[in-house]
Amino acid sequence: MRESVQAEVMMSFLVSEELSFRIPVELRYETCDPYAVRLTFHLPGDAPVTWAFGRELLIDGVGRPCGDGDVHIAPADPESFGEVLIRLQVGGDHALFRSGAAPLVAFLDRTDKLVPLGQERALADFDTHLDEALDRILAEEQSAG
Repeated sequence: MRESVQAEVMMSFLVSEELSFRIPVELRYETCDPYAVRLTFHLPGDAPVTWAFGRELLIDGVGRPCGDGDVHIAPADPESFGEVLIRLQVGGDHALFRSGAAPLVAFLDRTDKLVPLGQERALADFDTHLDEALDRILAEEQSAG
């Protein structure tokens, strides 16, 4: 069984209302983290940046505005499903992308063939991986504090 799905999608990186440029963005989905999608982009002169967020957020955001906190996804035009806006934010800094909906839907369809939506919990050892990640985070916080 395949353990990941990935796609390179050309997206517009929106710097301002007047300035944008197209960049390749990698989308990746892995069975070892079945609830998440990873989005990686590389701006000229910078190191690659990877964001992880819920697969369901991306699914929902293609059709309607959604997201709390650092990630917001919505159709660019509420009247049509042609393009999707993805906003990533940390503090006052943000990155805004515009993507065609079709490549996102095609990617999501491939993730669903790998792990059907709602079947993520059935994957072996997911709870173990989650417990290990939480233990690492707590240990790092204790050693830093």
